[in-house]
Amino acid sequence: MLRGPARLVIFDCDGVLVDSERLAVRVEAALVTSLGWPLTEQDVLERFVGRSDAYVQGEIERALGRPLPEWPELYRRRMYRAFRSDLAAVPGIEAALDELTVPSCVASSGTHDKIRLTLGLTGLLERFEGRIFSGADVEHPKPAPDLFLYAAAKLGVPPAACVVVEDSRSGVQAARAAGMRVLGYAGGLTPREWLAGPGTVVFDDMAELEALIGSS
Repeated sequence: MLRGPARLVIFDCDGVLVDSERLAVRVEAALVTSLGWPLTEQDVLERFVGRSDAYVQGEIERALGRPLPEWPELYRRRMYRAFRSDLAAVPGIEAALDELTVPSCVASSGTHDKIRLTLGLTGLLERFEGRIFSGADVEHPKPAPDLFLYAAAKLGVPPAACVVVEDSRSGVQAARAAGMRVLGYAGGLTPREWLAGPGTVVFDDMAELEALIGSS
């Protein structure tokens, strides 16, 4: 667990930097249902939020009993349309980033294309340029620790000196497995109890972020 001052803050993207989870859950529930597997938005939240695109596709294919080679493009088109229409930054994140005195990066289960699109649409891309890591960069995505360990190694910071800001169960599990302290953001869709656990502080307001990082 964290020893000494934090030297790197690793942000998840969806639900932490960009308020995309509400859009994604709605689009995904409607699309999967139309393909023949009736899912509610709550079902999608419990099953898929924080998981990689490959994992989601695999679960849908297993449930339907058939391959869906068209899924990535079909989902991408619908999701990107929703992003371009309605996506916004997570409330308070710009001010929180302005106050941050520790180096930071992004490590998200999404593809590089998706991460760059959402950060670009919300005006956050320049803040993380050159320090963006995707689940596609590692063999085992969240909840495995690989992505967070990869990001820390690329930036030359030991895991024990990293703080991860996450909003999903798979994300906090990955951070704990990586030996990093976790700040679980419960200001979005994820219930607080899904984030609570060892080495984790759960918070609701991005205005608290700098103080929480400093207290580490």
